[in-house]
Amino acid sequence: MSGNSLVLPIVLWGRTAPTHCISSLLVMDDLATIITGCHDGQICIWDMTSDLEISPRAMLFGHTASITCLSKASPCSDKQYIVSASESGEMCLWDVNDGRCIEFTKLACAHTGIQFYQFTIGTQREGRLLCNGHYPEILVVDATSLEVLYSLVSKISPDWISSMSIIHSHRTQEDTVVAVSVTGILKVWIITQDVNRMQDLDPVFEEESKPIYCGGCQSISFCTFTQLSLLVVCSKYWRVFDAGDYSLLCSVPSENDQSWTGGDFIAADKIIIWTEDGCSYIYKLPASCLPASEHFRTDVGKTAEGSIPPLVYSIADRTDKQLLICPPVTRFFYGRREPFHKLLVQGDSAGRLTLWKLQVSSTISLQEAFDKLAPLSAGIIDQLSVTPGSEEPIKVTASVYIPSQGRLVCGREDGSIILVPATQTAIVQLLQGEHMLRRGWPPHRTLRGHRNKVTCLLYPHQVSPRYDQRSLVSGGVDFSVIVWDIFTGEMKHVFCVHGGEITQILVPPENCSVSTVHTCRSALDRCVMGITAVEILNACDEVVPAAVDALSHPAVNLKQAMTRRSLAALKNMATHKLQTLATNLLAADNADKGNLQKYSNNSLVVQAMKTNLTDPDMHVLFFDVESVIIQLLTEEAQRPNPTLVSPETLQKAQGAADKGGSFLANKIFKQVKETMKETIKEHLLDEDEEEEEEMRREEKSKSLSLLEYNLTMDTAKLFMSCLHAWGLNGPLDEVCLSRLGMLKPHCPISFGLISRGGHMSLMLPTFKESLLRQMALSTGRKLSLSEMVGKGTYGVSRAVTTQHLLSVISLANTLMGMTNATFVGEHMKKAPVRPPRPGTPETPKKTAAPPQVSSPAVQGQIKQGWSQLAAMHCVMLPDLLGLDKFRPPLLEMLARRWQDRCLEVIHCTDISNLFKHVNVNSLVHRVTGPGQD
Repeated sequence: MSGNSLVLPIVLWGRTAPTHCISSLLVMDDLATIITGCHDGQICIWDMTSDLEISPRAMLFGHTASITCLSKASPCSDKQYIVSASESGEMCLWDVNDGRCIEFTKLACAHTGIQFYQFTIGTQREGRLLCNGHYPEILVVDATSLEVLYSLVSKISPDWISSMSIIHSHRTQEDTVVAVSVTGILKVWIITQDVNRMQDLDPVFEEESKPIYCGGCQSISFCTFTQLSLLVVCSKYWRVFDAGDYSLLCSVPSENDQSWTGGDFIAADKIIIWTEDGCSYIYKLPASCLPASEHFRTDVGKTAEGSIPPLVYSIADRTDKQLLICPPVTRFFYGRREPFHKLLVQGDSAGRLTLWKLQVSSTISLQEAFDKLAPLSAGIIDQLSVTPGSEEPIKVTASVYIPSQGRLVCGREDGSIILVPATQTAIVQLLQGEHMLRRGWPPHRTLRGHRNKVTCLLYPHQVSPRYDQRSLVSGGVDFSVIVWDIFTGEMKHVFCVHGGEITQILVPPENCSVSTVHTCRSALDRCVMGITAVEILNACDEVVPAAVDALSHPAVNLKQAMTRRSLAALKNMATHKLQTLATNLLAADNADKGNLQKYSNNSLVVQAMKTNLTDPDMHVLFFDVESVIIQLLTEEAQRPNPTLVSPETLQKAQGAADKGGSFLANKIFKQVKETMKETIKEHLLDEDEEEEEEMRREEKSKSLSLLEYNLTMDTAKLFMSCLHAWGLNGPLDEVCLSRLGMLKPHCPISFGLISRGGHMSLMLPTFKESLLRQMALSTGRKLSLSEMVGKGTYGVSRAVTTQHLLSVISLANTLMGMTNATFVGEHMKKAPVRPPRPGTPETPKKTAAPPQVSSPAVQGQIKQGWSQLAAMHCVMLPDLLGLDKFRPPLLEMLARRWQDRCLEVIHCTDISNLFKHVNVNSLVHRVTGPGQD
């Protein structure tokens, strides 16, 4: 899809929640949002109420490695930004409200800790990110641009920094960075008010370097209650130091061979320490560690461990004792504004969040949140995967989408492979309609050959046009690779030469399959000699650019074909000749008539995704709004008189145009092909035998064929039905259902947002729980499902709302200008229609009745329906977003400009300059950006 296009994702998660092995977590200052990063690179946003009810809202995609740390990147709550870092050196700046990636970069070093620091220059506040990690310094990064400004460098014993803390002193008006290196040396840097000038100076060196013998430091925390104490936690002990001269006040070793992983102050006289197995202990500090006590610092220098041992105050143990893949992540947070909760938050490898407020207050996992949904979140082919006697559908383990055919191929854990039309299976899962009552809908095809789970699928023609369009390749855990004919469902070849599970199938430059035993094979299939060997070598020469064209020697090839009585060889030779002839005819015809070019981009792409290799596939539908508009307008421009041509004839004509162009060229191509085929049959094969073989092949193909349908109109139908604000205008909803043929969603759709660098946020199906609570508070009543669908669509974020409304307006304007542009029709019910076999007299068959010509009154009603739909959404944007300065005329102008650009694309001949006319993202920015008129 084009980089300048507006692409809107819709995701079908399925019933199984994605794996989310938590590696880092963060609670925002308002205690309303929790952010978790996982070892697979995704980030999850959780909403939390004042009653500590938690529900997952969205998942952010973009990192390619484990998330190592998270930090807030803005001081105020109305504009909440966070920054994330991964093991591969990636840093991303995210908007928490809509999951949009604002900025990203990649450094050569990996961060293990980030802390936000804010300072004031005059009346302007600026933010910095202090980063430590696998490098011997602290990097100071601009919180807006993610640019490295300068470094805090060690002169004495430079080494990696284990942990750091920022001490804000109200007495000296100087902020101090205190860090501990991996060798146990404490470092101190003073950040002055002239911090903004430091980036122009030499590296900032430490003010103090002191060995405190804390090797393997896990965390360092500053006591914000007294501003006089420092807590250092190591794996086998924890210590409290005076924040003034860093004298040791108290030291406590661990017991029972447990390993401490972090700690923090929860009050002036209490600390909480947690272990790697998820247990947490609250200690009451001795009087010698309390600045308000008269015994403060009385034991300094007496003993290494302190004379008064701290007392265990209470223990917060884990409620879930299940075996975890890796140690849980625990952090302490407290509200700096109401609510003033003091929370201990823990995330584990099962994707579970647990909160304590001295006792267990709340706990929930992603899977538990998915299980509470009613109706359950749908997968892409759930209606075809529920077996009798089983509540769970068969899991989809591998997928590939074929845009040229509009088909989605899904491999499942039972070894079967399902072929479905992508738009129709999405309509079944997302939208209401009569299709819900049909068993086995949508029309599908099942391929069976693997004995166990299908692990990978490949459609080679999609990668390289030299592969046969009929071939599909699959691999499984049964060590086998199978080549299928997707048009007949026939298993063409089976290769069982691997010693392990097939994990990936690749295409040239090297055709190979990779197995779990780390072997790649190009196995010997057979030994051939004579003419067969020559034919194979000639076929290999066809892929070499410098090879001599085999058709330049027609006598030799014809002799070989006649000798071997090979119909395939003759067909191959004829095809090459015909392609050359057709190319020349098309070039001449296009030069004369200026035939319209077919837009190459796909309006719909279905992408299978998973957060972990062990997860079943979830599927994201990517709608390219520009491509939908352009394909609609292209088909409208190419549509002949509907009174003379049936839909079947039109579809065949469009298919011929896809292959290369005008009706004239294809007519000549067909005539020549039929003549050559008849000549070949007369010389080579008995005609009756060929007839019987062809009829058997046709009958087999007929039983497996999918129903024909209009891919472009089905895509537009699915898209508009998902985006319309259902439930906000009853009369308009009825017009959309009865006159325009749109369908109402089952439940709120999980939309997504693509931002900078291809980073993406996807709404989890559980986001509606947070939305319900928010709307219940604002309206004072519980919303119905129909109201929830519409307001759920346009209550996500400003960016998502703007993109959706602009898309609806533009598509409605496009459909309003088309002939009979309604989704009410029979195109989803038609039986397959096949052309008569060449060279045989046509037999009388039932032909579909030509479509009835809509009266001018009906045409006017359809156009009026689209006009009402566009007008409603034009009015909604300023009303929903609170932008009074934006008026419908502006939005109409933007949408019309977008549509005009699509017309330019259709008539433009220079493909490379298509997207230089108008930048669609700039149109969106004009609506969402502040200060625009």
